[in-house]
Amino acid sequence: MQIDQLVNLVQGALDDMKARDVVTLDVTGKSSVTDWMVVASGTSKRHVISVAQDVLDKVKEAGLKPVGVEGQEAGDWVLVDLGDVVVHVMMPDARSFYDIERLWSFDNDTEAAAE
Repeated sequence: MQIDQLVNLVQGALDDMKARDVVTLDVTGKSSVTDWMVVASGTSKRHVISVAQDVLDKVKEAGLKPVGVEGQEAGDWVLVDLGDVVVHVMMPDARSFYDIERLWSFDNDTEAAAE
């Protein structure tokens, strides 16, 4: 599966589960860990866990094996590592505190300003 197809699969799963404020970040060349990060919010810990589980289920249905999953027990922040795509499903408070979008999009803003 191509990376863009995987990103679309993830975005579709997040949309199906009514995840909120979905942001997709291209971190190619900025991270040695992944090329894409998708960040989304859930409305409750149960919702966060369910959204992440649906992403996992859809990826497995597509014949892919996730690299790993963290945070399913707590539900404040579930990270789904799909290799080229890392998905963060977070409670709004955790998302605001860690501010992943600002951290990883900083270089994009700097590059855009330079152009």
